Amino acid sequence: MLSPLAAYVDSLRVQNRGRVPDFDPHDGGVDARLLLLLEKPGPRPAGADAGYVSRDNPTPTAASIRAGMAAAGVPREGTLLWNAVPWWNGTMRVCAAEKRAGAVELQGLLGLLPRLRSVVLAGSVAQAVASPVLAGCNLKVFRCVHPSPNARAGPASSEAWRKLPDIWRDAWEAATSA
Repeated sequence: MLSPLAAYVDSLRVQNRGRVPDFDPHDGGVDARLLLLLEKPGPRPAGADAGYVSRDNPTPTAASIRAGMAAAGVPREGTLLWNAVPWWNGTMRVCAAEKRAGAVELQGLLGLLPRLRSVVLAGSVAQAVASPVLAGCNLKVFRCVHPSPNARAGPASSEAWRKLPDIWRDAWEAATSA
């Protein structure tokens, strides 16, 4: 029998919208209290950990997540990483139809996370997709720039990027209080 998250991924794959990575088995799974919602999977990098959405992948974004979560004191087993648009379809562009489909699928994911208390929306795509879905939920929602090298460029973006560990710490504290 498949775990709930593996079954969820399989349900996405049968839609044939593109490659869907797996959840990282080293993260919190269905027991996660904090969801870090990124934008969209990218092409699978050489050496990527078996196609997972993972802070262990050999990419600058994954390294930023790994370092930022450590600096924030957020335990890995309490978190789950995912993408607002869960399919890689060969392009980083995100069209309106993908955003709508991502919002529908996010609702299904939320139903699989009974301990979830906080969600961090990392980047403008995650914010656009998830904000309407989360509006009716009893979850603490935090917004931040995407933890990618692109978000680090420029003085205003650089400052927002430096605040990531603080935002993630606040989200974790909200996820574990009361």
